[in-house]
Amino acid sequence: MIIAAALCPWPPLLVRELTGVDPVAAELREACAAAVGALLAAALDVVAVVGPAASTAEWPAGGRLNIAAFGGPAASSDGSTTQPAGSAAAPAAAVPPAVGLGAYLLDQAGYAGRRRLYSVTEDESPEDCDQLGKEISGTAPRTGLLVMGDGSARHSPRAPGYFDERAAAFDAEVERALRAPDLGALEAIDPALARELKATGRPAWQVLSGAARGTVLRADVMYADDPFGVMYFVGFFGH
Repeated sequence: MIIAAALCPWPPLLVRELTGVDPVAAELREACAAAVGALLAAALDVVAVVGPAASTAEWPAGGRLNIAAFGGPAASSDGSTTQPAGSAAAPAAAVPPAVGLGAYLLDQAGYAGRRRLYSVTEDESPEDCDQLGKEISGTAPRTGLLVMGDGSARHSPRAPGYFDERAAAFDAEVERALRAPDLGALEAIDPALARELKATGRPAWQVLSGAARGTVLRADVMYADDPFGVMYFVGFFGH
């Protein structure tokens, strides 16, 4: 069952190897580290990472982030990639960027335990996301979940998706559900609206909702802001 969960976004600026010594979005980085640290303090049997991608699949547990996906050094010809500093293994098979960034955050936190890596496509229905969450929750008696996903990318004219006046209300409702916490309310997010607003976190959030069903969790939302026109949520959910 789900003992604890952490929620983080997946912007490239979280990868120190891409930003150098410049502490880009230091507050966001610190919040993500704190959320993952709180997750790992829960004495877990396994940590499952789930993030958006072009397909719904389970990936090799040893998979890691290929920073070439974010403009870093290219992967080697055999499909493996040299790992960012602090990762558990090098080289390792690359996984989708959001999932790989989740693995990167675990590595940065020094986690060497059992892990499972999942991706979920924006085409998955809320019901299918919910079912995947239920399956993940049954992985082990003490399962932790690291959910990777961004809010709307349409909060300003300079945002990746330009400005959409619906973005503020959309993300305000997501934030309300996270802070309550009312994770079941995440199931009501309309996939079509999320796609229009470029809210990539929608399917992963709905996996979280399914995984946490029937579990009473407290919420600690550590970050909620849109510094680059993209809404980033960071939170921890636990007993």
